Amino acid sequence: MKVKVLKIRIADEFLREDQKVIDQFLENHEIIKTETAFVHDEQFWSVVLYFNDAESIVNKTSVKDSKAVKYSADDEMLNEDEIKILDALKLWRSEKAKEQNLPTYFIATNKELVSVAKYKPAKKEELLDIKGFGKHKIENYGEEILEILESV
Repeated sequence: MKVKVLKIRIADEFLREDQKVIDQFLENHEIIKTETAFVHDEQFWSVVLYFNDAESIVNKTSVKDSKAVKYSADDEMLNEDEIKILDALKLWRSEKAKEQNLPTYFIATNKELVSVAKYKPAKKEELLDIKGFGKHKIENYGEEILEILESV
């Protein structure tokens, strides 16, 4: 297990740049645990990521059965129903981020939401099959995500 510390700046001019850094890192690493803290003096989030490299993910999944591989949509084309689901999830994410005073990608990345829209999990356990969804995220947001999927 390795550790990476990211500095996520609050100012809008840094949002896309910091989002890109996070997305690239998440694509190539298996996140085991995260810790966050807001640094008030400088107005940024400090994010500590405990992770495994992509190489260790490949080694682990080749030893285990294929169920260990998580579902990820990878910019697939969405149909009309999936677009409606994605829009509803993005609206929910924006509201949740404002409520918790967090950047939206702390709640869920665009790629994670696209994967949810494509995969359409019906139970919390099925959320575990989606790349980026771990125990912590499912405990915090799983019920709400499933409610959105049921209502759209």
